[in-house]
Amino acid sequence: MLSVFRRIIHSKFGALIAILFLGVIASAFIMGDITSGKFGTGSLLGGKAAAKAKGYELTEAELQTQVQRAFENARRSNPTLQMSELIAQGGIDQVYDGLVAELTLKAFAKQQGVHISKRLIDAQIAQIPAFRDAAGNFSQDVFRQFLSQQRITEAQLRQDFSASILQRLLLAPVGFGVKLTDSQTLPYASLLLEARQGTVAAIPAFAFLDEKSPTDAQLNNFYKNNSARFTIPEQRRIRYAIIDADRFVQAAQPSDAEISAYYNQSKTAYAAKESRSVEQLVLPTQAGAKAIADQVKAGKSLADAAKGAGLAVSTLADQSRDALTASTSKAVADAAWAAKQGELVGPVRGSLGWLLVRVTAIKDTPARPLTAVREEIVTTLRAQKEKQLLNDFTGKIEDAIADGGTFQEVVKDNGLTLETSPALLATGKQVKDQAYDAPADIKPLLTPVFAMSADDDAQLIPITADKRYALAAPGEIIAAAPPPLAEVKQLVLAQYKLNAGNAKAKALAAQIQAKVAKGMKLADAIAQAGVKLPAPQTLGGRRADIMRSQQRPPAEVAMLFQMAENSVKTLPIGQDRGYFVVQLNKIERGDAKGQSALLNQVRTQLGEVVGQEYAQQFERAVEKDLKVSRNPNAVAQARQALSTNNGSDQ
Repeated sequence: MLSVFRRIIHSKFGALIAILFLGVIASAFIMGDITSGKFGTGSLLGGKAAAKAKGYELTEAELQTQVQRAFENARRSNPTLQMSELIAQGGIDQVYDGLVAELTLKAFAKQQGVHISKRLIDAQIAQIPAFRDAAGNFSQDVFRQFLSQQRITEAQLRQDFSASILQRLLLAPVGFGVKLTDSQTLPYASLLLEARQGTVAAIPAFAFLDEKSPTDAQLNNFYKNNSARFTIPEQRRIRYAIIDADRFVQAAQPSDAEISAYYNQSKTAYAAKESRSVEQLVLPTQAGAKAIADQVKAGKSLADAAKGAGLAVSTLADQSRDALTASTSKAVADAAWAAKQGELVGPVRGSLGWLLVRVTAIKDTPARPLTAVREEIVTTLRAQKEKQLLNDFTGKIEDAIADGGTFQEVVKDNGLTLETSPALLATGKQVKDQAYDAPADIKPLLTPVFAMSADDDAQLIPITADKRYALAAPGEIIAAAPPPLAEVKQLVLAQYKLNAGNAKAKALAAQIQAKVAKGMKLADAIAQAGVKLPAPQTLGGRRADIMRSQQRPPAEVAMLFQMAENSVKTLPIGQDRGYFVVQLNKIERGDAKGQSALLNQVRTQLGEVVGQEYAQQFERAVEKDLKVSRNPNAVAQARQALSTNNGSDQ
């Protein structure tokens, strides 16, 4: 729904505000979108200033680092993304605007005496799920491992959290609580109820394919000018060494002494014990409890007697004496243990009132000698020792890497086997063998290894937690590039002909558009085209229904909601497949007056957008007041540098 309104009002602030709000920043950081400390006084990475604000500066080198980081993280969800695509989509400008906004707010906070304490940052870090262990508690080991995987320091992380908290404190109040009037909300709510109907004709490029093949020169020139279409994404060979808990099976075998010690430490668990199942009823007065007890003694069941009084019994199954004491009281437990099976005891004073307790079952469990539980203890101890030995071993591996050991040295010194995968795409597929499916050990390595630079240290990556790990690093990195023409000549030839057919389809679509604009029916214009074309189809619907889907509507349907009534336009189908001719025939205006639920929903969502606009304008005003300087050449230079350095899209 929010995306609908952004399209309606043509807002330009979505990308920047997504960076500015703490909630988005915090979640983005956990996914790796925010990294190294960006705003220390002076330059951390060196280079010219891309922006300056009252003693703080953003260098060109830092800007390039952050764009590269954003690219690497975007590739985690879209492995085939190329740097050229990110640049074409305005990614550098968005990152730059976000970084300048953070720089501005940090300078403003300093000017206003706003300080973020270490304790506040600690509290924020402790709340991040990614830093918790299996029990849900903050784990320093998990925290350190995360920092290592993300290749950032704790100081850098804290600096990012400080910036995020500042943004929450300074920007959130600016846009909080915006509430629009009915007169402001009604037009946008009514737009959702608007319905449109139109006629769409497809002019496919396939209808104009030329059987005559181009010359070699024409094909070579086409391939050169359209090489991006045929570019094979970056491929990597993954070097890895498997570390499995099975290697410690023999060393993890417990000794007789360890087994005996464990048994002696757990004697309570193996000792003879008695448990009881009981029904209990709690009443507020002793007199009431006695009345129910008399009914039970007269032959009624406790459940029926309780039901007659509008109450219900509760059941506690297989309770030890200690457990029953904890859930009721010592007096109740003593009484229950003194009773026979089926006997009712009470009323007994409890913490919540007067209790009646009926013993429904008594279970005696004999003591289990060591011989009876030996295998059970062996299994438990072996698992514990395997886990500890594995943790010690992986810790040793990580220390060796941290101390400067090379991949080969660490593998050799620790008796591991070095393996190398074939050249793979980030999806785990092979270019020349699409039927290839990466083995189970390699699939978990794809995302982290493709996020690594060629000179990064090897990382320890879990395959199965506490059971199987891989020490992994990039091997050969094959840059994204178009293959030799000879290898894809037939594909290029087909694309060449399709491109030529698309040009003819475009020309015909323009002719048909002109005829329809002068009053000819679209169906008649298609019939007179001189080539066999699909019959036009009627499309349309309500805006709310079309936009409700999580997926974007087809372009030709979305076009209907961008046209004037009775107008006609052409629209490329995409990928040189031809053109649509779209004619809008009818508009049925919507009216949301009186639909309070819809108005309230739109009011809330539109209020969020307006609040974000307020926040952006506040940041811009602060930037102007502080006279923050922007280097207009910084983005251009970053674009050029990243385009050059990422010819391989690493």
